[in-house]
Amino acid sequence: MKSLMWSALEYEQKERGTDWFWALGVIIVASSIASLIYGNYFFAILLILGGLSFWMFAIRKPEMIHYELNDKGLQIENQLYPFERIKSFFVRTDTSPALFIKSERVFMPMLSMPLNGVSPMEVRQVMLSKNIPEEEMQEHFSERVIESLGI
Repeated sequence: MKSLMWSALEYEQKERGTDWFWALGVIIVASSIASLIYGNYFFAILLILGGLSFWMFAIRKPEMIHYELNDKGLQIENQLYPFERIKSFFVRTDTSPALFIKSERVFMPMLSMPLNGVSPMEVRQVMLSKNIPEEEMQEHFSERVIESLGI
């Protein structure tokens, strides 16, 4: 089997203006002050830390991730997902081609990766040739909510 290799950005970067950052700051400060007024200090700290995390994530540039389907399995950067440990897969071909895999991992068992520069049908054929069941999948609801909020 020839290996299929492709690269894609870690996530789609959204352009955020200064208004977005001001709105984030106002919401976090107002919520934290309200929390302090009601004596909920732990929640105020949690809001501030969450707001700082959002801010840091918003200014961070996405990294280029390298993928490879080879004889051993699916390699994402330095992490190998052997075919034996992949429970099922789905190749989305409609709007933006993507590969979804469901693995045996306890934490983040479902992964999705864009298929840029590689044929989705080739990826599908490789996965089927390794006797991995095909099961329709899509992004988790929380991912769609976060994307619609522009976060």
